Amino acid sequence: MLELVSLAAIWGASFLFMRISSPEFGPIPLIAVRVGVAAAFLLLVLAPTGRLHQLRTHAGLLIALGALSAAVPFSLFAFAVLWVTAGVASVLNATVPLFGALVAYAWLGEKLDGLRVLGLLIGFGGVVLLVSDRATLAGSGGIWAVGAALTASFLYGIAASFTKKYLGTVDPLVNATGSQVASTGLLLLPAMALWPNASPSPQAWTSVGLLGILCTAVAVTLYFRLIARVGPAKTVTVTYLIPVFGVLWGHVFLDETVSSRMLAGCGVILLGTSLATGAIRFAESTVDSRQ
Repeated sequence: MLELVSLAAIWGASFLFMRISSPEFGPIPLIAVRVGVAAAFLLLVLAPTGRLHQLRTHAGLLIALGALSAAVPFSLFAFAVLWVTAGVASVLNATVPLFGALVAYAWLGEKLDGLRVLGLLIGFGGVVLLVSDRATLAGSGGIWAVGAALTASFLYGIAASFTKKYLGTVDPLVNATGSQVASTGLLLLPAMALWPNASPSPQAWTSVGLLGILCTAVAVTLYFRLIARVGPAKTVTVTYLIPVFGVLWGHVFLDETVSSRMLAGCGVILLGTSLATGAIRFAESTVDSRQ
């Protein structure tokens, strides 16, 4: 339980660090540094296992995974936090399982029963409620930012089904490392072209370093460790905790406003997500089995 909470706290902090560093770096240079740092760290972890050759074996698929799971969605979230608070961005990130369920249904033929469809409707209703609260949007670009964050979440959903379909038998650490290496390659030239004229501050550099090492490399390693120890069904519950920490860190460190409508939208999204992913049904069946 402690590791699960720690992972949620780390991933929730990623929105805080992006909020701090994205205005100085710009979204694409920021993410290029983030994935570059993470790639270097993960290569050091993977090398002693003797599986580096698998990066070449699955290179094409890993490039696609890198684009879907890191390069593009990370950049979209880095753009989003220029206009919305870290808390709002973390709440929008909680829609990933909703999109994941839709993509799995359309692409992999996974079942969507009535309860899960209801969850999807409730979850996206929560997004509408959240977006309707203008107090959570920073400036005229807020709607574009929300669109970017939701697009990123949709890409995460595609990445999950893509991994299951094409890379399901590949070692998770290879997938994680390969995706970050590929993302670094994809973003390198755009980042060089868009590199800021003014040197980012030490605070921004510290934030991007923490993004790469703590919120990407360490978090991914911890994530796969949890899957191995407690299974994917329990590990995925981290999704429900990330917005809690995202909102908390933004309020504590950036003095971001937390409105009642924002909290309500977050609650509705999480309720819909729990229904759409079957988490509530899983809990019910667990209780019944103990009676």
